[in-house]
Amino acid sequence: MTPGTRSAVLGRRGGVDPNVAEQLGFTVHDVVRDLRRDVAAATLPLPLESAEEAEASRLRLLAQLDEHLLPRLAELSSPAVVVLAGSTGAGKSTLFNSLLREEVSEAGVLRPTTREPVVGVHPRDVDTLTPGPVTELARLVKHEGVPRGTALMDAPDLDSFLSENRSTAHQLLEAADLWLFVTTAARYGDALPWQALDRARERGASVAMVLNRVPKETLTTVRADLNARMKERGMKDVPLFIVPDVGPHEGLLDPKLVEPVQRWLGLMAGPERSRTIILRTLKGALGALPEWVMGLVAAVEEQGTAAFDLRNATDSVVPDEQLAARTAVLSGAAGEGTVAARFAELASTRHISRVTVRDGVARTTKRAGKNREAALVGLREEVEATAARAFVAAGVRTEESLRSVLAGPGAPPAGETILPDGAARAAERLAWGRTEAAEWSRLADDIVGRMDGPTAEGSDPDAPARAAGARKAFGDTGLATLLLATALGNDDSARLVDRVLGETMGEAIEELQGELAAKVALAVAEEARSVQSALDVPALADDAAAPLRVRLAELRRLT
Repeated sequence: MTPGTRSAVLGRRGGVDPNVAEQLGFTVHDVVRDLRRDVAAATLPLPLESAEEAEASRLRLLAQLDEHLLPRLAELSSPAVVVLAGSTGAGKSTLFNSLLREEVSEAGVLRPTTREPVVGVHPRDVDTLTPGPVTELARLVKHEGVPRGTALMDAPDLDSFLSENRSTAHQLLEAADLWLFVTTAARYGDALPWQALDRARERGASVAMVLNRVPKETLTTVRADLNARMKERGMKDVPLFIVPDVGPHEGLLDPKLVEPVQRWLGLMAGPERSRTIILRTLKGALGALPEWVMGLVAAVEEQGTAAFDLRNATDSVVPDEQLAARTAVLSGAAGEGTVAARFAELASTRHISRVTVRDGVARTTKRAGKNREAALVGLREEVEATAARAFVAAGVRTEESLRSVLAGPGAPPAGETILPDGAARAAERLAWGRTEAAEWSRLADDIVGRMDGPTAEGSDPDAPARAAGARKAFGDTGLATLLLATALGNDDSARLVDRVLGETMGEAIEELQGELAAKVALAVAEEARSVQSALDVPALADDAAAPLRVRLAELRRLT
């Protein structure tokens, strides 16, 4: 428990205030503080149809927690904040000044009026006023005319032409314990008064209403109509005060005209009676929280369901694309084209295929072998480039399939938004393909390096001699290049390798082709991963709403 909460629950002499302890308990502040943390942490990353409205509701809930509930729970002994709110020209400032019997808040002659908010507090209550939106946004005025235990505030117009004023007005309303809504006989039917009253009811705030400037000849009709409207909205118990129209005037209203409002404010005077208002609003606000939180829970879970559908849609593409990619590289088509052309060029100009083979073993000089190895560098570069292109092509085909599934007809909601940027993804795909091709190429070097190792029982006894002759004829790098070209499907290199290695080449080519197929399948998976990474965030986890559900259970126990 925070010190402020404890001082509010405990009486001034250290005894427990049974009403506060019974109605709020010692844990409410902690529960609301934890709720605030989890509401702030909740995010709605997928742009679903409901997300915008749910995010606006989440922000309003945060505002209510920050600007009213938490400050109020931290210090229950602070005066009850009564905010005069309404639209432009409703007469809030005139009413405020008339209640205090002094020109404290500037009442504008021209409309719309731009003024700073003013809060009046009895001098003996100033020290107990809790720091928060009220003290930060409003000019503080000490005034004997403010009933003890209350803070009376004149807020900016809710429909001010300045957005800053509108924002301030709403912040002050969120901080209030009681809303004294001021409207006129000419404008009570506008949407604004009812939107504000609905908002008050939504957050469980205590409300009273002042119908200002009512002509005598229409007073009965207007009052009956307004009462009927309030009853329809479940607000039949909301206090309604009528201030007759006195025509054009400046200065304060006749005290008799505001006497009912003055008397009503007096009923809340004193710490104990104002605390009743505070507790009623707090209980209303706490009672309204479960519905707000449940709405946010539903929005978070809807995000999780959408993410689940998107993951499934993405996963559905992978098996077919991996099969197609493996089939493409294992068909041998990659070994033709540029690889075949480069091999033919080297065979014609550098005579790399002119190798003498006697008794199954290549015979050559060391110098000739080095020349062939040097000549095969260009083929190695082309082989790696071809493998990289195969990986990239598999990724491109997968991207097209993913785009069709996620952004085409019948796509799940928000599918298009998780597709990565095309240009950025193309660069990543190319870099990944080159890296994986180079890694695959190094595997051939490892295979050649293992050829001088012990042979398995039952294998060709001439295999070591064949391998040694082939390595001498082409060098280790050159022989690895020929194995790579063969694994890609080049027939010319396959015939040459068969001449110098015979059956020895079988396992080597099989290993290289298996790794090639694995990497092209990985290229497909990598493409899917680039899409699903947008879904790998805590807000879209299966249990993302769990913290909010815990808070919801705690709130329901309290309310």
